[in-house]
Amino acid sequence: MKNVLVLVVFFMTTLSFAQNKNAKATLEVDGVCMMCKDRIEKAAIKSKGVKSAIWNVDTHELKLIFDERKTNLETIEKSVASVGHDTKNVKADDDVYNNIDPCCKYRDEQVVKDHQD
Repeated sequence: MKNVLVLVVFFMTTLSFAQNKNAKATLEVDGVCMMCKDRIEKAAIKSKGVKSAIWNVDTHELKLIFDERKTNLETIEKSVASVGHDTKNVKADDDVYNNIDPCCKYRDEQVVKDHQD
C-alpha cells in the first residue's frame, strides 16, 4: 500500500511540472498594416514549436499556440523583433526596423495616424 501511495504522489508531481504541448499566450506586438501582420506571423511561426500565430492589426495582439517543450515566449519575442517589430519585452534592432517598408514604420506617429484614417 505504501508503494502505491508513493507512485501516486510521484505521478501527480510529475504531471504538475509537465510542460504544455498546446500552450496558449498573447503577446503585444507593434505594427500598423497587413504587411506587418504577414511579417509578424511568419516570424513567430518560424520559431520551432509554434503551431499557430495570429496577429490582430487593431489590437496589436499576437495570439499563439505553441509547444512549451520546444520554445518559450522570450524566444518567440526575439524572433518577432528580429524582423523589425517591437514587443512589450524586446525592442527590434534599429537597423532592422529602418529596413522595413516605409508603410510599416509604426514608431512614426504620422504613419500610425495615416493607418487610422
